[in-house]
Amino acid sequence: MVYSGGIWDSNLCDTEEMTWWEALLLALVEGITEFLPVSSTGHMILLSAWLGRAEEAFVQDYEIIIQGGAILAVVVHSFRRLWKPHLYVVILAAFVPTAIIGFLAKGVVEQLLDSPVVVAINLIIGGIVLLLMDRWFRNATGQIETLSVKRAVAIGLVQSISLLPGVSRAAAALFGAQWMGLKKEEAAEFSFLLAVPTLGAASAYKLYKSPVAVSSENLSILLMGMGVAFVVALLAMRFLVGLWQRYGLMPFGIYRIALGAGVLLWMGFFS
Repeated sequence: MVYSGGIWDSNLCDTEEMTWWEALLLALVEGITEFLPVSSTGHMILLSAWLGRAEEAFVQDYEIIIQGGAILAVVVHSFRRLWKPHLYVVILAAFVPTAIIGFLAKGVVEQLLDSPVVVAINLIIGGIVLLLMDRWFRNATGQIETLSVKRAVAIGLVQSISLLPGVSRAAAALFGAQWMGLKKEEAAEFSFLLAVPTLGAASAYKLYKSPVAVSSENLSILLMGMGVAFVVALLAMRFLVGLWQRYGLMPFGIYRIALGAGVLLWMGFFS
């Protein structure tokens, strides 16, 4: 296995079509990382590059479409909260900045999606921020019900930084929510809920642009991927809240720094 031209080439992946095992592995990684502050996009880029699939159109579509499973996991996890009208106001207010910036920066972002270097650097920078967050925001006590529209917009602006691969939508949303005064549990909940329109818009856009991805030939593998992502994402959300309460964000920060450094070393060694 070597690194060349922005992707890893693997002798393990000689087939033209993505296998069920590869699809299962991608779905597992999507479900685990979507709501953890470790960058799901970054992990998917690194994994698809390692598999030698980074530039395949269907694999790129698959990675976005199976996020629908993660959206369903949020609905199940936060079902009791979905009946509060104020929630929809602040979630929409937080989503709009990300949507606008994402639309305007679409071309630039897409150019970075196949770059493990960008992912590795952002993983390290984000890891350092996570190590400092528990100290910066330890006095935050706010709740979603008291969050103003202005502060929700600010959270959305922070989340838009996650358009850069490797930053992590979850990490950016958690940072923004705590910066705006939400306590740990509420910040995590807001991050989960904000994922619904953010991921939903990305998945819907991908379906619109690539209808062939959901053809009869691909439907079964997509359904499998969404189902796996749903179950694993539901478990990952509960894991995040429990670990954050007990140990803070330090484990995630250390993991990000170690992974980013490892990728850079690997690329330097095999380049």
